[in-house]
Amino acid sequence: MTTLQQASGPQYSRILGLGGVRGENVVTNDDVAGPINSSDEWIRQRTGIATRRRAGAETDVLDLSEQAARAALEAAGLTGADLDVVLVSTVTYFHQTPSAAAILADRLGATPAAAYDISAACAGYSYGIGQADAMVRSGLARHVLVIGAEKMSDFIDPTDRSISFLLGDGAGAAVVGPSDSPGIGPTVWGSDGSKAPLITQTLSLPEAVAAGEMPTLRQEGASVFKWAVWQMAPVALEAIKAAGLTPQDIQVFVPHQANMRIIDQMIKQLGLPEGVVVGRDIAETGNTSAASIPLAVERLLREGQAHSGDLCLQIGFGAGLVYAAQVVVLP
Repeated sequence: MTTLQQASGPQYSRILGLGGVRGENVVTNDDVAGPINSSDEWIRQRTGIATRRRAGAETDVLDLSEQAARAALEAAGLTGADLDVVLVSTVTYFHQTPSAAAILADRLGATPAAAYDISAACAGYSYGIGQADAMVRSGLARHVLVIGAEKMSDFIDPTDRSISFLLGDGAGAAVVGPSDSPGIGPTVWGSDGSKAPLITQTLSLPEAVAAGEMPTLRQEGASVFKWAVWQMAPVALEAIKAAGLTPQDIQVFVPHQANMRIIDQMIKQLGLPEGVVVGRDIAETGNTSAASIPLAVERLLREGQAHSGDLCLQIGFGAGLVYAAQVVVLP
């Protein structure tokens, strides 16, 4: 009887390099407060946001992805030709098909790398890291590019007080490859579609065509806040336990940059050590959905607040509702 062979890979994987890019335009609270009948003070108190970064009309998700990807490849000491898989997590790319990932792979010189998009909203980057880790360790790929990229400003209603004033544009990228020691802990992930109405797009594609207007985003802020604080903290704790660690071992904490109040409450729920470094990129970049975690990590490393080798707990959560968390060793 013929025996089926299966691929096998290295025992461990890690993030080899990170890169990030933010929209070139700084948008202040005063810039967005008028249409929602609000103020700089109210926005800061409710969200912790002082500014958000948004891209110009000529920049799209692919442009942001390419800039972040090239920075990550350079940090990893690799080129596009070294990539076996390209993953792009986004909910703001205008084309259902072909994927942003396939076009990006061509731009980077990664052909014939496998390429596909991930639609997991604000959890998309963590979804991608989990998949990349599994691909490398299984032997399916040696180097995987994971990108979270969003141009949220294309889906903004300036008069919406539920989410639009929070949103920014950017892309964060990571190259995942083989490692001699554990660099990515087990991914704890899941979804709860029963809560889908909490964060939604206002119009489907046919409805948007019929109405002659762009769909925008809406959320039920109070319900999302409660879900994120009370149901995501246990997920984060499960990821810490799955990695064989305790909260006291965590040196860096980077949750999805949804709201500063959510971040503060999660820290209390998790019982993290007093000196833990916390990603708070939302204050200047805004909520960039799938891009928010890699952008926050990139800032911490660039500014010297976090360091190579630190143990970082990251957790993404958002529309779906979906979530994913893992502990990673920073590159």
